[in-house]
Amino acid sequence: MLKEAIYHRPKNNYAYAYDEKTLHIRIRTKKNDVDTVTLIHGDPYIWEDGKWIYDEKEMVKTGSDTLFDYWFADVAPTYKRLRYGFNLTSKDEQSTLTERGFYEETPQDCGYYFCFPFLNKADVFHAPEWVKDTVWYQIFPERFANGNSAIDPEGTLPWGSVAPTPTNFFGGDFEGVIEYIDHLVDLGVSGIYLTPIFKAHSNHKYDTIDYMEIDPQFGDKETFKRLVEVCHENGIKVMLDAVFNHSGYYFPQFQDVLKNGEKSKYKDWFHLWEFPVVTEPKPNFDAFAFVGSMPKLNTENKEVKDYLLEVGRYWVREFNIDGWRLDVANEVDHQFWREFRQAVSEVKEDVYILGEIWHDSMPWLQGDQFDAVMNYPFTNATLDYIAKGVTKAEDFVNSITNVLHSYPNNVNEVAFNLLGSHDTPRILTICEDDKNKLKLLFLFQLSFIGTPCIYYGDEFSMTGDQDPGCRKCMVWDEKDQDKDMFAFVKKLIHLRKTYKAFGNHGEIRFVEGNNETNHVIYEKISEHEKITFLINNSEKELTISLPESYKGKVIHDLWEQKEMALEATKLQATIPPYGFHILKVK
Repeated sequence: MLKEAIYHRPKNNYAYAYDEKTLHIRIRTKKNDVDTVTLIHGDPYIWEDGKWIYDEKEMVKTGSDTLFDYWFADVAPTYKRLRYGFNLTSKDEQSTLTERGFYEETPQDCGYYFCFPFLNKADVFHAPEWVKDTVWYQIFPERFANGNSAIDPEGTLPWGSVAPTPTNFFGGDFEGVIEYIDHLVDLGVSGIYLTPIFKAHSNHKYDTIDYMEIDPQFGDKETFKRLVEVCHENGIKVMLDAVFNHSGYYFPQFQDVLKNGEKSKYKDWFHLWEFPVVTEPKPNFDAFAFVGSMPKLNTENKEVKDYLLEVGRYWVREFNIDGWRLDVANEVDHQFWREFRQAVSEVKEDVYILGEIWHDSMPWLQGDQFDAVMNYPFTNATLDYIAKGVTKAEDFVNSITNVLHSYPNNVNEVAFNLLGSHDTPRILTICEDDKNKLKLLFLFQLSFIGTPCIYYGDEFSMTGDQDPGCRKCMVWDEKDQDKDMFAFVKKLIHLRKTYKAFGNHGEIRFVEGNNETNHVIYEKISEHEKITFLINNSEKELTISLPESYKGKVIHDLWEQKEMALEATKLQATIPPYGFHILKVK
């Protein structure tokens, strides 16, 4: 066996407390190199006749990616502490891995082994339970609906009359969201994520002027409070978006720095390099990218920290919001986020804290900072396979398996799984207007582990290129709405809510990823259910063999809601081009 490929770390995603009683242990080996892995485990203080007493548990291979196999076992230590190691076997070799290295014979002294010192309740990653059953809907408020034209900003254009630009306005507001709340209820979503609503200069509002005030074009605080209440009355949570990494150009404290320079009492609120401060042609201070109108806030400064922490508390305390989505979260120091989580949780214990991070995010997901991040590795893998067709089925399975093993299971259960957003082209546009591919995207997203998010209008097959094209006005004229796509997404959400295994209460296991036919088979398994998904991501009709576990069973087609007739001898299913089956053993 290739020992250089074998990896375990007694922390993070390889050894962690899943709940107050259970530890999850993982190990990585070279792909197809190791036949079995057995977990050796025991309490470090239980000895008999001078020998450490331990148990053994066979580990399960939970998936493979391009290079590695991943193995898993759960343990409930009686005394909440554990020493453990691994017995690995291949065809012609056996080896025991401990913290001190590999041994041909299994060491009998627990001092050699990996250590999980104690399962402390305070160290268990715990995200709000309600998130696991939430289907999100992202709203870009300026473009969702204009419900009160009296508060339109100057120069507001008729709804959808021209293409969106970085600077034009169409008057979307809170009254518009309230007006169309029945649309959200009918679709079946249970959470809305609003991009920034605070006073700002732009139409996107990521250049904050005042974090404590609502932008007048959206309404006032009373209207917002009513919006939250209406959502809650309809079983819908509300998550706000905030930018604590940087402010906007017209943020009063930054204006004071521009005016008074080194004499400004706010000069330490920002990362200034020299005086006088200039924004053009290139800022002489730290900013978002090199955007001079978005100066980076110094979150290590006590005044800045106190101000922003109060922002976090205020909107939870006064308006009963349910979550914070945090923009450019990876550029803010970790200590600030630790204090932010503590401050917000003291007001309301089950607030969902979501960071915008596009890459590996384990340092933020250890229970002391965020509950989740925007799961762009999931997004990229899914779009590459289904929408763009630049990867094949096996590559897709490898990528998603890697995503699943990058974080602990209790982190994956609340991962924010999106296909598109205000920062990306519309997913139908990426699909080159192929609505069958769009349906496959929705199918995989809404049957995956985590909490899915639909970008406003995707349920009506809206199109649009990169920003500003992806920020078109919502289609409310019924003759322009794709009612078939709406019904499709609504049905998927209904299935997710109806069947535990379909949604977020079933483990996912890939059965097959076939590059030749480009089809994928995966299963969702819970204690009482097993649902198999077959996806044909090709332009040809396919006949696919089903897993042997279906032999002799009655198969129920969940999509068609009928029993499925299978060829008894070969156990096969026929799938149309870019089609699918959702099968459940009855």
